[in-house]
Amino acid sequence: MKAILPRFLLLLSSLVVPQVAAAPQPATKPNIVVILTDDQGRGDYGACGTKDIQTPQMDRLFREGLTFRHFYANSCVCSPTRAALLSGCFPDRVGVPGVIRDELSDDSWGCLAPRVKLLPQVLASAGYHCALIGKWHLGLSSPNLPNERGFNQFDGFLGDMMDDYWTHQRNGANYMRHNREVIDPKGHATDLFSDWACAYLEARAHTAAPFFLYLAYNAPHGPLQPPPAWLATVRQREPQMTEARAKLVALIEHLDAGIGKVLATLDSTGLAANTLVIFSSDNGGDLASGANNGSWRGGKGQMYEGGLRVPGAARWPGVIAAGSQSARMTMTMDIFATACAVAGVAAPAHIDGVSFLPELRGETPPAAARDLYFVRREGGSAYAGKTIEALRRGDWKLLQDSPFAPLELYNVQTDPLETNNVAAQNGAVFNALSAALRKQVQRGGAVPWQPAP
Repeated sequence: MKAILPRFLLLLSSLVVPQVAAAPQPATKPNIVVILTDDQGRGDYGACGTKDIQTPQMDRLFREGLTFRHFYANSCVCSPTRAALLSGCFPDRVGVPGVIRDELSDDSWGCLAPRVKLLPQVLASAGYHCALIGKWHLGLSSPNLPNERGFNQFDGFLGDMMDDYWTHQRNGANYMRHNREVIDPKGHATDLFSDWACAYLEARAHTAAPFFLYLAYNAPHGPLQPPPAWLATVRQREPQMTEARAKLVALIEHLDAGIGKVLATLDSTGLAANTLVIFSSDNGGDLASGANNGSWRGGKGQMYEGGLRVPGAARWPGVIAAGSQSARMTMTMDIFATACAVAGVAAPAHIDGVSFLPELRGETPPAAARDLYFVRREGGSAYAGKTIEALRRGDWKLLQDSPFAPLELYNVQTDPLETNNVAAQNGAVFNALSAALRKQVQRGGAVPWQPAP
């Protein structure tokens, strides 16, 4: 019975309330939907110009909304970026400089700070109902469970990755939950998350209160397990593809269809007209899985542009001009400040993110003078528990892609592929950025990233 409880309750509610396509009573505030994919490369969607992949639903968001040409994840790996999205801060400032792994692992590098007020807690003060559907990856036990950190509803997966998209387990443990209840739903994880998101939207369409839906897919993170029919379609269409690339493309195209279900539900319920949809990924694509990160160097796990640049789009009918573009240097953590501005609630004073609401409205405010800082702490012989970082200031970017390698300096305006390390030729710039990077490291060092003993 537990295995089907979320679906049962949602279906029961749909039987009680007639499903009509008429628009609901207008909410006093806009609804907000954030769709975050997992390990989707900067080039792995059709609107980017990639020819071997078909993503009409993602492309729709870019076509009907605004494209961020320079959208950066806060880290090159999962947990830190998710912490940044929900806190509005550089991730080490909230205790998550690296990947949070399962409780039995000695290779976990983050602990979400209990004192930090997350986005759903802030939006609740403006009357928002807040739901997380999909991947959490910010804690497996109290006090860092989604319902304890502000979400009214959670249907999804607590952990880092699934060992199987069909069984949903990780290292033999079941981390699928309906709120705090362990569940064992049947089906591909992408389908489950899409269906649950649609059911949530259908339920909210009959209430006046605004909502925040954070829809965080596991796809296209490995293992590469698209439904067989989707893989067959890609193999037939692209017979020259490698096996890994074909599986990844099929997984993304299946994901795209799920996003299409969500967009269709927004349309059919009448919610779309008053809903801001933001779409992005948590880090660059995994090169070993055949990901396409565009022309940029590197991929997931690296501090080069390919590991940090991600898709970025926003759609808001009547507010955002269709087909518009922004050259703003935008980070995942800016979603927090933007959501607060959209909701009409003050963001906490300590956050690092900056609202991009003016850009959504077609305004062109002066570019904010700020440093973009990226961090990853990791274990294993390649990292030994140390960090890699990057700091971008204007056209300059300082990075360390291995904790045991020297810092590298690039001018990403003249050298976007990061092929020419000019640290030796630009001593003043190197020293200034090094000092700024140390300041960021010191700020992060004030927050514990391991749970108290």
